[in-house]
Amino acid sequence: MLPPGAVTVNSAEIAAYGYDGALERGRPDVVALPQSAEEVSRVVAWCARERIPFVGRGAGTNLSGGAIARRGGLALSLARLNRLLAVDTRDRFALVEPGLVNGVLQSRLEPLGLFYAPDPASLRVSTLGGNIAENAGGPRCLKYGTTTNHVLALDAVMPDGSAASFSIDDPGPEIMSLLIGSEGTMGLVARARLKLLAAPREIVTMLAGFPSIEAAIECVSAIVARGIVPRVLEAMDKATVETVEAYARAGYPPTEAVLLIELDGEEDSLRFETQAVEALCREMGCAQTRIETIPSRRDKLWEGRRAAYAALARIAPNVLVEDGVVPRHKLAEIVRRIQEIAREHAVRPALLFHAGDGNIHPNIPYDERDAAQTARVKAAGYDILKACVALGGSISGEHGIGTDKKDAMLWQFSTAELLLMGRIRSAVDPWGIANPGKLLPDQPEKAAPLRPARKLSPESRQIIEIVRGLAERKLPVAIRGSGSRLSAVPEGLRELRTTALTSVLEIDRGNYTVSAEAGISMALLDRELASSGLSLGIPPLGGTLGGAIASKACPSLRDDLLGLRLLLANGEVVEFGSKTMKNVAGYDLWRLLLGSWGTYALILDATLKLRPRSSAPRPRPLPPPRSFAANAWARRVKAAFDPDNLFNPWLAEPLQSSA
Repeated sequence: MLPPGAVTVNSAEIAAYGYDGALERGRPDVVALPQSAEEVSRVVAWCARERIPFVGRGAGTNLSGGAIARRGGLALSLARLNRLLAVDTRDRFALVEPGLVNGVLQSRLEPLGLFYAPDPASLRVSTLGGNIAENAGGPRCLKYGTTTNHVLALDAVMPDGSAASFSIDDPGPEIMSLLIGSEGTMGLVARARLKLLAAPREIVTMLAGFPSIEAAIECVSAIVARGIVPRVLEAMDKATVETVEAYARAGYPPTEAVLLIELDGEEDSLRFETQAVEALCREMGCAQTRIETIPSRRDKLWEGRRAAYAALARIAPNVLVEDGVVPRHKLAEIVRRIQEIAREHAVRPALLFHAGDGNIHPNIPYDERDAAQTARVKAAGYDILKACVALGGSISGEHGIGTDKKDAMLWQFSTAELLLMGRIRSAVDPWGIANPGKLLPDQPEKAAPLRPARKLSPESRQIIEIVRGLAERKLPVAIRGSGSRLSAVPEGLRELRTTALTSVLEIDRGNYTVSAEAGISMALLDRELASSGLSLGIPPLGGTLGGAIASKACPSLRDDLLGLRLLLANGEVVEFGSKTMKNVAGYDLWRLLLGSWGTYALILDATLKLRPRSSAPRPRPLPPPRSFAANAWARRVKAAFDPDNLFNPWLAEPLQSSA
């Protein structure tokens, strides 16, 4: 199956594959080290035939226990698939293998005047396949988005060993989104086409010291409210700064908090934004600022930020790196709550934030040999995650779920939502062999979601009752919005129009998000946003919001869509995503619905990212949306959502997987 030297059962060698960056350990029975996608496919196909569990591994830098073997079986290292296969400087994409290290790609692109935006702190060692499996983030996410915003296409080895290809241009549901952030439970990346960006002409790095972490957080909100989107907007408290300075001597000021701000762009606009940000820092009580444009000096400031984990690791043998996320305007509140939790559990977290996108990393040093201390630290971490969810956030912004946060999924999702994710997983992997024991809790019926309750409008409730009545009789229905896109419906099929769902549920200026019902016309939504000085930043689309999403009428909707509330064909209401810019808790089902044309679920309402109207990109003409098509994997997922094929049944019949 594999050439000599590509498989090991040596106990000492296997030990290196029994852990990652989290506390839990899990030893595989055998390790395979394939060198090609074809060899990966052969190994996985053998696992499928023999019902052997397997876990894919990159560099093993995962921080949530996602890369360990919970149930023995086979660890499949992709480290030898490490080639940069091609760089297209005209169309700006790179074709890479999964074992290529993120930082190596960055260094290869620099002489070409290009860069790959996702930059996790582990970029010098973490692999791109691992980044994709975790939907990795990094400091530049505020401006450029997470890994999912930069993956154009994937070649994957699915849990049955078959090869499959997916891209953002596929007609039909966006199956590619299921793989990104799925932690290897939906298949393994064999090759990826990644979007590249032109390197900015100028970059300015600013260091600002504040009298309190609260003042620094208020400055973050003020910068974003001004319509300025920095390349990076990081916050560190005094504990982090002091630890970093003792280790890396990065030149951080001895203040209660520090913001590390990076701006990029053309010279004129960059000068204006730098001056504006510096003025805002002073208004918020900043005692001193330091501005660097020389790359070596900028890099020195970044050495401190990237060394935060290593610096804390000098204090104690272990560091809990928590990874909650809240809506940006809730940062001050979560800081207060973290401080309360720290006192309650007698722990001393060092606070580090991707403040621009609400992603918090309270890092708590401890010694796992001290059972009582370890218990206090874990309890504090769980309480911090609960607080994030209660504030409308997520239990993970970029580190994933793995084994470490499986039970925390019960605080974010309902039983119906967890069961749906479980059905989707089983549809793709009916034997449960792809990284088993990860991501989903073992007892979904114990779900007790802490997220804020959102009311349903009377119109939504009426549609829910209609669908429940149809489900009881197993009667199929055609779901339509205004009919501007889905115009042809088979004769005699019942129609269910969403055009009564016209409410704007919330315009959140502090967080730059909007939640609106699916039946609202795009024109009316734009007028509502204009009155608040905000915009979706997309060209005029016509039709309804739900129709635009279901037909994937605009490519940029993918980047701006933050969450969906859905009505399933059985009458259950489920909700995925949140008002946060980063969210890797569970499967990315909100992007999956892009291009689904009503075959998976009825969209009740959507939450999207906003921009200040003055800074919104200029609208451009768009090609018409692609017609619907469903490949075999999309039809399997259809069976998980709608096994009786009640929603838009003529478009895609479910395909039941055979275990």
